Amino acid sequence: QVQLVESGGGLVQAGGSLRLSCAASGNIFSINAMDWYRQAPGKEREMVAQINSGDSTNYADFARGRFTIARGNAKNTVYLQMNKLKPEDTAVYYCNAPLIATNRGIVYDTWGQGTQVTVSS
Repeated sequence: QVQLVESGGGLVQAGGSLRLSCAASGNIFSINAMDWYRQAPGKEREMVAQINSGDSTNYADFARGRFTIARGNAKNTVYLQMNKLKPEDTAVYYCNAPLIATNRGIVYDTWGQGTQVTVSS
């Protein structure tokens, strides 16, 4: 069984920084891409940042220039460095892996449980 576990959320003042981590566990052969999404109360879940196996990245407009996504050396971990945080960044942040190759085959669309980020004004 494959799991994604996020950590690093918390309460921070506007202008501050947080670093989120997401670690994948299980009998994993490879993960091609890993993404961060977020969902604020009363809003739909939205993409924050994406990184593929070649370390190419893609950011939502609101994240570009403030957030940085990166993968660990083992490629089973992804980080989201968030700087210059704003109150509107308050949300639950989720890690996602669209495709994971395991010893039992391909696992699609794996999500973590989410980590709360709260930015006070």
